[in-house]
Amino acid sequence: MKRTPLAIKMRPTHIDNIIGQEDLVGEGKIIRRMVESNNIASMILFGPPGTGKTSMAFAIAKSLDLPVRKLNAVIDKKKDMEIVVEEAKMSGQMILILDEVHRLDKAKQDFLLPHLEDNLVTMIGCTTSNPYHSINPAIRSRCHLFELHNLTTDQIKTAIDSALSNKDSGYGNLSVTLTKEAYDHFALSTNGDVRAVLNGLELAVSSTPPNNDGVIYISLDIAEQCMQKKSFSHDKGGDAHYDVLSAFQKSIRGSDVDASLHYLARLIEAGDIESIARRLIVIAYEDIGLANPQAGPRAIASVEAAERLGFPEARIPLSVAVVELALSPKSNTAYKALDAALADIRNTNTGEVPAHLKDAHYQGAAKLGRGVDYKYPHNYSNHWVKQQYLPDNIKHRSYYEPTDTGKFERALKTVYENIKD
Repeated sequence: MKRTPLAIKMRPTHIDNIIGQEDLVGEGKIIRRMVESNNIASMILFGPPGTGKTSMAFAIAKSLDLPVRKLNAVIDKKKDMEIVVEEAKMSGQMILILDEVHRLDKAKQDFLLPHLEDNLVTMIGCTTSNPYHSINPAIRSRCHLFELHNLTTDQIKTAIDSALSNKDSGYGNLSVTLTKEAYDHFALSTNGDVRAVLNGLELAVSSTPPNNDGVIYISLDIAEQCMQKKSFSHDKGGDAHYDVLSAFQKSIRGSDVDASLHYLARLIEAGDIESIARRLIVIAYEDIGLANPQAGPRAIASVEAAERLGFPEARIPLSVAVVELALSPKSNTAYKALDAALADIRNTNTGEVPAHLKDAHYQGAAKLGRGVDYKYPHNYSNHWVKQQYLPDNIKHRSYYEPTDTGKFERALKTVYENIKD
């Protein structure tokens, strides 16, 4: 006989029973207002695994007492969607919960679109991907987009308490005792993923025989075995991956060494040495730049050492690089200057290279005026001489704007200002 997992049995049957996501289902919030006004519209619920996307979709349907069908955009065929539409025609309206909605192919999409437009079918799409990146605009434009977030530790504890006390769907008819350490481990070890904690709790209860008093006693050791290890919400191919990388670079740029190490730890836990390596080298040149020119070569050396060592030892040179980069002075003047020059190339008629700078290493060049009036800087004091280098059309343009950040760039600024003066 097929067993229904605890996480599915504990799905809320009304939006009042949803744990967390108060910004969507709390008093006066948008999804609650839609339900209370009986004016539901197609939507896409997106967020990390275990945040309750499918559960919320079922709770919405049951709150409105509407017929509901659940399909998967990958597994189920167009024929399955045709059946849902025929059922909707008989009932007048149908809520279609569509998991993995970002994987909807063109044929299924083209079939669904007209039925979404006339609201015969109200689709609630669920996905862990960012809909702005992954969902076809034709579908996206016909749906409201709502982001769900990981549950807090207190909300996870509420889910555990509910599962232990619920007599219809949970373990309220059993005598289950969790030690405080086990209880805290369940709550803290899933990074806000309620499905993972309910799965772990279910394994703990089902695999632990009652003691002589009929009590199923869950110790910390049992909890650790059932949860295996701290769950880590990080898909190397998904949006969470890019969110962590973004936070990693921004923390280093912001000189917050503790946050930088935190996000490094996340990336290490995901085993993603390639992304760490690439990002550290980019940061060294993009965010530190001329304020600490040695940061770039040292970052490359740390990355090469880490790649040779592999995990777990790779974390050691990576930690050195991250601390140095986070605490280094910051400057982006070099690449910003180049971006300004590129903008001129792309958007301005910059004109020809000045004649005295053109190549003169061929017979007849002088007759064409190539390189004739060029002044060789090494023939002058301080190895510098005033002459025009930019094309006539932009000869007064200035791209580089030095700062006083770091000894090296301060020195460059002095040279730059002396030349300009």
